[in-house]
Order: sequence, then structure tokens, then C-alpha cells
Amino acid sequence: MSHDPNPSHPHTASLSGARLPSYLNAADPGPWAMFLQQLDRVEPHLGELARWTDTLRRPKRTLVLDVPVRMDDGRIEHFEGFRVQHNLSRGPGKGGVRYHPAVNLSEVMALSGWMTIKNAAVNLPYGGAKGGVRVDPAQLSRGELERLTRRYTSELGNFIGAERDIPAPDVGTNEQVMAWMMDTHAVNHGGMETGVVTGKPVSMGGSLGRRDATGRGCFVVAREAMRRLGMQVAGARVTVQGFGNVGNAAARAFHDEGARVIAIQDVHGTLVNEAGIDPHALLQHLHEGGGTWSDFPGATLLDADAFWSVPCEVMVPAALEGQITLANVTRIRARLLVEGANGPTTPEAEDILHAQGCVVLPDVLANAGGVTVSYFEWVQNATSFFWTEQDIHAKLDRVLSEAFEGIWRMAQDKGVNLRTATFITACSRVLQARALRGLYP
Repeated sequence: MSHDPNPSHPHTASLSGARLPSYLNAADPGPWAMFLQQLDRVEPHLGELARWTDTLRRPKRTLVLDVPVRMDDGRIEHFEGFRVQHNLSRGPGKGGVRYHPAVNLSEVMALSGWMTIKNAAVNLPYGGAKGGVRVDPAQLSRGELERLTRRYTSELGNFIGAERDIPAPDVGTNEQVMAWMMDTHAVNHGGMETGVVTGKPVSMGGSLGRRDATGRGCFVVAREAMRRLGMQVAGARVTVQGFGNVGNAAARAFHDEGARVIAIQDVHGTLVNEAGIDPHALLQHLHEGGGTWSDFPGATLLDADAFWSVPCEVMVPAALEGQITLANVTRIRARLLVEGANGPTTPEAEDILHAQGCVVLPDVLANAGGVTVSYFEWVQNATSFFWTEQDIHAKLDRVLSEAFEGIWRMAQDKGVNLRTATFITACSRVLQARALRGLYP
């Protein structure tokens, strides 16, 4: 059956089962529906390129895997794995692998779509991809985690490669998982392909500066936005949701530049100190001092929900998607919201934030620091020439600052918010590449 890439009424199409892949439940499409809504908002701004937009509404390739693992007690347990290559028009797929008990196909599809946008927004030569396994890694022994990773990698087979699709760490995975993936791929394919994954240990070809890159990138993009908004970093009140790799790196970057991190939320609750929380001291307290959230000196531990009501200049949601909804958005009192997590704000909640005068730095721009330094790692692997951490920081600052400048101008010229401007910029690049490449056969 042929497909016409130029629908008669591309801007009036509504979200329906006909526009969803048949393997998704049209009654409950999940995060993928949010991605489609975001495409709907940008499509009227794409001009002639809008005729190709349907290529972004369908992933190029979707892999659903059975991942059998021999557990420590001898049982064979089956886990569900995924890898989605959303669009490869601008280069090989690029995106993380997450291990989480709530992972599902719709989520992985949406995350792969956002990777397409994110990579194009900062002009990296990649398409978008994402992977995951539905598992709680905290319930696995180290041996079980390794066997799961190696089996998942083996099931991916030729789906991944340095010029095909390059995984990286995400929620529930880390540089050790990437080391196992790289080694498994090397054994199965008869030779080392260092660039098959990024986010590796430095001793195995990883890049300096990668671990903190996403959080550091959040700060860089926020700093540029604050300059345009007439805000000062020094003395600004900052609240951070999540204290994993992204949240703690962002908190440290703001703190080091003179901002006051007055609230940090985690699963344990919300730490609050109007005078400021030193995130370096909190990390040391938790990981080296044997302390807990409740006994961190100088701060008060409130319940997790209290986080949304803390007045601030800058809020950084850096946990999971779907955190800011109609249920809590009216409690937020921030001038700038920096999306460190992927998809933390629903479209309906974002509309209210704009009405409240809050500027939203979208995830596809704000958290692009991680994939940018992954790109640097990939380049270093290809050339076998490695840069200093100072080089990495300088290059990251330049890439993100230039990307923000172009997107800010787009927002001003088009009279749209920063998410729409980011999508216009990214979709234009992706669809131009798609149009130039054409269809084969």
C-alpha cells in the first residue's frame, strides 16, 4: 500500500487510533500521545516540510524482546526489553537504555522521538533511539544484572553499532552496564567497536565530563535563559527535584556559581533550607558520611509533595516524566522551569505555566548536555584522540550556548514558546534531511 506524505489537511488531524501504530492501544497510548501532541503544535510552522511530518509520527524500527535470564537460584526469569529507532535521517540512532519496572513500549517510543528532536536541536549528526528493560535493577544481584545486560545486548544483535545505533546510560543504568554492553558486542561480533556505546568508564574509552554532563548542561542553558530574562544567577533561589546524576550535577553547578539551592526533593522527601543547601556537602553526607536525608544538618525534611510549593526563581525537575500535571502546576511559583528530566511536564500543565508567567526550558534543549558529551566521546573513540575535561566543558558550553541562541531567536521571530521553537528548529533539520534523501525504493 502506498502512503502519501502530503495529507490534504495536515494541520487539522486529531489524535486517533488511525494515527497510532497498530501495536499501541489507541484508548491508552501513553507518553507517545504527548509526543504526537507536541508534533501537532509545531506542524503549522514547518511550511513545505510539513508534508513529511508523518515520518515523525511513526518509529522507523521497533524491537520488542524476550530477555531470559538465569537467576542466582537457578530459575529462568523472562524480562521484556525494547529498542526503538525513531528516525535515522540525520545519522545513526542515539539514545539511552533504561532499566525500570515501569518501562513500556509507549514510553520508549516517546523517548526515542524526543531523542530525534534533542539531537537535531543541538545539531548533532544523529537520529533518535531509545531502549529499556522492564525490571527493577535494585532487586537484582550484580551477577543477575550482568547476565540481564549481556542477554539484552545479545538479543539486540546487529540492531546496534557505532554507525547504526549507539546506546548510553539512562535511568537505572550506568557506566558499568555500558562496559558489559560493549564487551558483549565485541565478543559476539569478533572485534572491539569502542563507539558502540557511550557513557563508558574512562578506562574503557569513555569521556571525561560525561557523568555530570546532563546536569551541567541544564545549568548552561538556564544561565543563557537567565541572561535574556534579566535574571542573575548569583543569589537566585533554585529548587531541584531528584538527586541522581542529573539533579545533583545541576544543583552543584548552580551552587558553584552563587545560586542558593533552597530545596531538593527525592524519594525520601523534600529538604528545605532558605539559606541554601550545599549539594557537595549533601553528597558527602549521604555517600561518605553514612548519613540520611533526615539528619542532614541545617535543613528541614518535609514530605515530597511540599516541593512544588517552595517559592523560587528557578525550578529544575530532574526525576522522571509526568511530574508536573494539572494536579500541582498551580502551586509552582518559579520564573524559570528547567526540564532536567525527559517529559516532566504535561502539555496541559505547560500551558498553565506560561499563563502564570513561567518560562519553560524544554527537556529536548535543557538536558541535551548528556548526549552532547556522548557525541564528544563517540568522536574521541573514532579518532583515538582524547580531550581534557576543560576541553569538554568548553565545547559543551559552546554547543549549548549556540543552540540556545538560535532557538531563542526562533521563539522571538515566530512568537512561540521555547518548546515550540525547539521543535521547529529540530523538525526542520530532520525533515529537510528526509526530503533530500527521498524515498528508496
